[in-house]
Amino acid sequence: MSSDDQHAGLAEELAARSDDELTELLIERPDLASPTPQGTRVLAQRALSAASLALAGEDLDVLAVAVLEQAIALGSRKATKTKRPSETKIVKSLSGRAAAKDVRARIDLLRRRAILWGDKTSLCAGEHVDSAMPWRSPHLTGPLAGRSGEEIAAMVADLDERPKELLETLARGPALGRSRDADPDADPSAPVAQLISSGLLARVDNQTVELPPMVGAVIRDEPAWRTDDLTPPPLHEAGLKPRFPAKAVDAAAGGEALELIRHLTSLINILGATPATVLRSGALGVRELRRLSKLSGIETQRVAFLIELAGYLRIIDAGFPEPPPPNDSGEQSFAPTSTADTWLHQPRERQWLSLADAWLHMPRRAWQVGDPDRDGNAMATLSADLHDAYAPIQRQLILSTLAHADPAVAVTPDAVLASLHWHRPRQIRRFSKRLVAETLREAREIGLVAHDALTTVGRAYTVDPPDDADPADADAAVLAAMRAVLPEPVDHFLTQADLTLTVPGPMTPELAEQVELVADLESGGAASVYRITPESVRRALDAGRSSNELLSMFTTHSRTPVPQSLSYLIEDVARKHGQLRVGVASAFIRCEDPTVLAAVLRSPAAEPLALRALAPTVAISPSEVREVIDQLRAAGFAPAGEDSTGAVVDLRERGSRVTVSRARRQAQPRRSAPSEEQLRSVVGRIRSTDRAAAATPVRSTSASTPVRATGSGESATALIQLALRAKRRLRVGYVDAQGSASRHVVTPKVLGAGQLVAVEEGSDTEQRFSLHRLTSVELLDA
Repeated sequence: MSSDDQHAGLAEELAARSDDELTELLIERPDLASPTPQGTRVLAQRALSAASLALAGEDLDVLAVAVLEQAIALGSRKATKTKRPSETKIVKSLSGRAAAKDVRARIDLLRRRAILWGDKTSLCAGEHVDSAMPWRSPHLTGPLAGRSGEEIAAMVADLDERPKELLETLARGPALGRSRDADPDADPSAPVAQLISSGLLARVDNQTVELPPMVGAVIRDEPAWRTDDLTPPPLHEAGLKPRFPAKAVDAAAGGEALELIRHLTSLINILGATPATVLRSGALGVRELRRLSKLSGIETQRVAFLIELAGYLRIIDAGFPEPPPPNDSGEQSFAPTSTADTWLHQPRERQWLSLADAWLHMPRRAWQVGDPDRDGNAMATLSADLHDAYAPIQRQLILSTLAHADPAVAVTPDAVLASLHWHRPRQIRRFSKRLVAETLREAREIGLVAHDALTTVGRAYTVDPPDDADPADADAAVLAAMRAVLPEPVDHFLTQADLTLTVPGPMTPELAEQVELVADLESGGAASVYRITPESVRRALDAGRSSNELLSMFTTHSRTPVPQSLSYLIEDVARKHGQLRVGVASAFIRCEDPTVLAAVLRSPAAEPLALRALAPTVAISPSEVREVIDQLRAAGFAPAGEDSTGAVVDLRERGSRVTVSRARRQAQPRRSAPSEEQLRSVVGRIRSTDRAAAATPVRSTSASTPVRATGSGESATALIQLALRAKRRLRVGYVDAQGSASRHVVTPKVLGAGQLVAVEEGSDTEQRFSLHRLTSVELLDA
C-alpha cells in the first residue's frame, strides 16, 4: 500500500468517526491538534508521521507492543486488502500468553489512537508504525517469545566469555550495536553470529544488532521479563496482609517528617554560624559536606539530600554573609537566606509540605552526589551535573505505581521496577534498579513512603486534581493529610534529676521556643532529650529571662517535680549573671560592686580590651560590645548586655544571612495539554474544512470555471450580495487574527459594517467574518 493510499485510507476512517471519537483521539494524541489540521486528510498525514507515532507509543505497555508486533508480523503494511490481519488472527497468535479480552482491548486502544485502523477483519498500519515501538526488532514475537526469565538466564549463563562480554557491553550502554558479523552471510562461528542464532541478539539490518530487553534485564540483575506470560506483574501477592496497620505506616511517616525538619533546622543554624565555602564551579565541596556532617551528627548522604532541598527552596544560597562570620574570608559562601527564617517559623505541616513539594518538583538527583561524572570526578552537592529535567516525572511515576498496591502492603523495589518496565517498556533504560531503590529511600526520608508502603500523604500526591481545580485546593488536601499523621504537639515535659528534660513528642511552638532557649538538644526522635547546663541557662538570661521566669516555666510545664538541683543551678547562674553591665561607648562596663570591677581591671581581659576606669563602678573600652562580653566570659565573669535605658538586651547569636539574588529554581513546566473544550473547537474546524473541500461550486455559463471572487474587493461583496438575494450557500476562505487560514461553508445572513454575518453548515450559531480577512468567496450549488 503506497503512502498516499495509507493517508487516504486513514483519512476516510477519521472522517467517519463521530466528533466525540475525534476529540478522544486528540486527547490521547494532543500533538495532532497543533496547529489546527486543515481537514481529516492533513490529520491523517500528521497521525502517520514518525514523530507523532513515537509520541503515541510513549506509554504503550508490553501487551500493546506485542499486539503491534503481531500486526506488523502478519503483514498489515504490505498485505492486500483480502490478506490483512484480522483481530481474530492477532488474538489467536497471542493465546496462552494473554487473555483474549485484554488483547482486544489493546487493539481497540491502537485503533482509537489511529496507530492501527480499519475494521476488525482487516487492520492496517502506516509505513512508520515502527516508530511507536520501544525497540527496533520484534522481541516479544521473536526467537525468545514464550521463554521464561529463568530460561533466558540459563542461556546467558551457558555462554562463553567473549559472547557474554558483548552482551554485558550492550546491557551497560545503548542496546544497539554495529558489527559486520550481523550479515546473514557472516562467519557463523563469530560471537555475534552465534548470539543472533541463539536469539540472544536480534538482527536489525546487515550491520546492526539489538539486545533484547529481557536479556539486558538478566545481565543487569533486574527483575526478569516473562515473555511466556504477557500479563502485568503483580506488585505483591494477591490478598497479602500488611505487616503493619495503616495507622502505624502513617505514624512512621510523621516521625520521619519531624526528623527531617529537625535535621534541616540544625543545618540552617550551623550554616548561619559557619557558612560553607563555595567552589569555583558554584557547588558545595566534599570537605565542607563532611564538616557539616560532623557538626550536625547527620550522615553525609542525608546532609547532601537536605542541602539539595534547601538549595532548591532558596532556604540556603550562595552570597556574602551578613554579618560576616568569624574568620570570614571575604568570598562567597553558602549560608541561610531570609527565606530560612520564614520557613523556621512556619507550622510543622507547612514545613513538611514545602519539603515534599520541593522533592517532587526538583529537577535534580541528590542521591548521585559522590558518583563519578563523565571525567571521573565525584559530583558535588548543588553542582550542575545533578540536573535532570526528567527526575520529577520519574518520582511521580514511581509513587503512582505504589498507589496501585493495596493500602499499607509493602512493595519491594524489584516489584516496582518490574511494574514500571511492563507498563512503560520504552523507558526501561531510564528506570534502573538503583534509581528506583534510591528514589524510594528518598521518599521514605521525606515521609511519603514508610515500611515499603505508600502513606496517606504520598497517596494524596498521586491523586490528579481536575484541570480547572485551584492549586490551593490540592495543597489543602495534602495539608489535611499531613496534619492527620503528625503527632499532636505537647505542652509539657518530664524534668529529671540529672538536669535533663524528656519531651514525649513534638512541642508546641511556644514551648519549643522556651525549651530550646534554656536547654541543649541531646538526642532527637519521637521523645527528645534536652540537657540543662550553666551555659544554656546563661543563654536564657542573656535573652532577657529572669530566674523567676525560668523557674516558673519549669514549674508550669513539667509533669514531674522540679528537682532541687535545677533550682540551685538557675539561681546560682542568675546570681552571678549581670553583676557586670556592658553598654556602648564603644562599650562601657558598669558594676554595682567596686570589688568586682576591680577584679575585672586586674584580669587578663583588661589589656586586649584596653579597659580604662572612669569611676569605681564604671569602665570603658574602645572594643565592640560583643567582643567585650566574649573576653570577660573567657576570663571567668558573667556579664550581661544592656541598652541605653539599662534594660538587659538579647545577646543570642542570630547567625549570618545572605541575600537571595536569584529566583527560586523551578522545573521547566511542560506545555500544558489543551482542554477538552479547546479540542472540540479543533474538531469543529476540521469538520468545517472537510465540508468546504467537499462542496461543489456553481459553474459559470460561459466557462467551466466556478463562480468565484478572490480577496475582499467589490467582486467578493457582489458575490455575497448575490448569495443573500438567492439564499445560496458560500464557500469562503478566511484568515483569523492569529494568521490561521481556514475554509468554511456558510449561509449568509447579513452584510454590513465591514462584516459578513453567516451561519456555518453543521452549526446553528451565527459567526462574524471581517471582510478584509476574506481570501476567497465561491458560490455553491443549492
